Amino acid sequence: MREYLRELWQHRELTLSFARRDIKARYRQTAFGAAWAVLQPFSLMIVFTLVFSRFAKISTDGIPYPVFAYTSLIFWIFFSNSVSHGTVAMVANASLVRKIYFPREALLIAVILSAALDLCIATAIFSGMLVYFRVGVSVTILWIPVLLLLQTIFALGISCLTSALHVNYRDVGHGLPLLLQLWLFATPVAYPSSLLPEPWRSLYGLNPMAGVVEGFRWALLGTPHAPAVLIAVSSAAVLALLLGGLWYFTRLERSFADIV
Repeated sequence: MREYLRELWQHRELTLSFARRDIKARYRQTAFGAAWAVLQPFSLMIVFTLVFSRFAKISTDGIPYPVFAYTSLIFWIFFSNSVSHGTVAMVANASLVRKIYFPREALLIAVILSAALDLCIATAIFSGMLVYFRVGVSVTILWIPVLLLLQTIFALGISCLTSALHVNYRDVGHGLPLLLQLWLFATPVAYPSSLLPEPWRSLYGLNPMAGVVEGFRWALLGTPHAPAVLIAVSSAAVLALLLGGLWYFTRLERSFADIV
């Protein structure tokens, strides 16, 4: 593991160059540019507010629903973009994979770094929403780096698994958008996990994004109860998926150049 991490660190400049390339390619010849990083979660927040707050009357423990939804949407979209772009990274960079050697995980890390820029842009709007709705933050905000690390590790583990599968089975790329849409509604993005009774609420943590999303809400908005059990179960699931994803990725990595 030490040699593995050392090799990734030695190729850090290459990883950063991949990330810069991805960012430039995403916003090249676009009229709105980086504004797309805000439009996606903001438009979904409006739809969710109309459907789940106005019509379904979902309880949010006193938190204004637009803030409640936007908090989870910006982190969900960070995860979704990381996985969707990471899944196709090997095939999209086939010419590089075939010609030169470098840690293939660098492509996946670069995708996550470029998605993190969109998260930072979307967070700027979130700060304005907190001021507008007069929602304060507390010392629990110090947990944000820990939760962000947990989410990043999970995105990397899933991307390792799906990108390796996509090299051999292109159906993965076609089916992933549908899977992510279903996963969105299986995660407490538009509703709180408190709607589920125990023990189902704790088992909900087997969906790692459930613990991550509820953790971000607690850290940023100061929801009444820390989702400690949910986060603990999600953390165990993240670790298992990371180890499994890396094992599968490294097992197939040598054959990537021959297949892509």
